[in-house]
Amino acid sequence: MRNLRIRSASEQLADFLKEEIRSRTWTGTMPGESWMVTHFQVGRDTVRAAMAHLEEEGVLAPQGQGKRRQIVMSRDAFTTRRIRVRIFLYEKQARADIDNSSLLAQLLEAGFDAEFSSRSLKDLGMDVGRVARYVNQNPADAWVVSAASREVLEWFAEQPVAALAMYGRHHGLPIAAAYTVMIPGQNEAVRRLIDLGHRRIVMLTREERRKPELSRPEQIFIDQLEAAGITTGDYNLPDWVESPEGLSSLLEELFRFSPPTALIFQEAQLFAATRYHLADRGMIAPRDVSLVVADDDPSFAWCTPIPSHIRWDYRPVVRHVVSWAKNVASGKEDRRKFGTESKFVEGGTIGPVPKGRQSS
Repeated sequence: MRNLRIRSASEQLADFLKEEIRSRTWTGTMPGESWMVTHFQVGRDTVRAAMAHLEEEGVLAPQGQGKRRQIVMSRDAFTTRRIRVRIFLYEKQARADIDNSSLLAQLLEAGFDAEFSSRSLKDLGMDVGRVARYVNQNPADAWVVSAASREVLEWFAEQPVAALAMYGRHHGLPIAAAYTVMIPGQNEAVRRLIDLGHRRIVMLTREERRKPELSRPEQIFIDQLEAAGITTGDYNLPDWVESPEGLSSLLEELFRFSPPTALIFQEAQLFAATRYHLADRGMIAPRDVSLVVADDDPSFAWCTPIPSHIRWDYRPVVRHVVSWAKNVASGKEDRRKFGTESKFVEGGTIGPVPKGRQSS
């Protein structure tokens, strides 16, 4: 069953304006913002957001401050060819993630033959050879590759088939991308922990973010600790076996000898599993350890107080992917990269270093 999605006022206005452009109500340039605010009885922010949607889709082009937007898409370009789009997920459980489920729904709504791949990147061990065989055995017109390793994205970038990296290690590769700019929010979180006196800060990330070299957020995390005079090493970005048992083993090891005073997680499921593990041993946040998660899970809305987390808006990411798919369907090469910024939300899972554990 597809999730019900309520379209925002700006999205509805953008769709209406696109139909008006298709019917040639306007040609050349669009009416000004003030005219649309008065004519459609909506707020200026709604008009601007609708215009931004259409610019992102390549329907309109800005002409500079104070000038009307130019209509750059021909009438025929609105016809979307029905192409096969496959979403290559990091792991199968990610089908339930709001960004992935929303992406699938919007691709279907736009008329694409879209579906999640039957195997995930983790199923295939993030192995380039196995990924290549799977792609060759399951042909598609376009691939959306979610949270892939550098090696996997390098392979996709060399293929003739259209591909977009949704998150993942795409930096510097000639491949389209839609992602979260995690560094601003992460920097805020780490800075706040350091201000609270934390020096034993550990970040738990997946292997493809640590190897063959650290990804940018992880490297900047290490740099930020060192800039604060904190000695760093494998302790701060530990290797671990990516399974429930492996996570439990890592946590036991961490808290046995030099217990961290703060933990940062890249994913909500690792945060939830760790919180359960600690609670089972009588440890709670922030009394015994501070916890930050670089994710904004819908379940956080039900938590009082909310967990400390890094918030970002998935909707622009999804819109960009759909826009890219439309360009692919129209035969247009599109290797644009689009990122949405993050920010740190201080919740109830961080606090000062527990007494007696202030040492470095």
